[in-house]
Amino acid sequence: MNTKSAWIYCRIDAPEDTHGALKGQYERLETYAVQIGFTAVGSSQDLGSGLHIDRPGLQAVLEAAKAGSFQILLVDSVSRIGRDEATTKTIIKTLMSYGIAVFSPLEGKILI
Repeated sequence: MNTKSAWIYCRIDAPEDTHGALKGQYERLETYAVQIGFTAVGSSQDLGSGLHIDRPGLQAVLEAAKAGSFQILLVDSVSRIGRDEATTKTIIKTLMSYGIAVFSPLEGKILI
């Protein structure tokens, strides 16, 4: 059985990570990846609002997705991708068009 490759994306809605929340998100997602048999091959993170999509970490996700670098995107929750529902759905549809599934420990496979 081939192990699926995963990208870990973390975001917090704060100008700086004073309490280690990003590290906590990453560690939860790394553990989740191992539990469900995925291998983390990359990660990116952002600080700040989920209302804007021009975040460097999210752009890294999309570029790696377009390049075929991974098969699964792991996020703490769908809200980490974005706070605007229509924009978030568009991003997920874009990822799906590249053959990428989005998973969250709390929400499972994210379907739109």
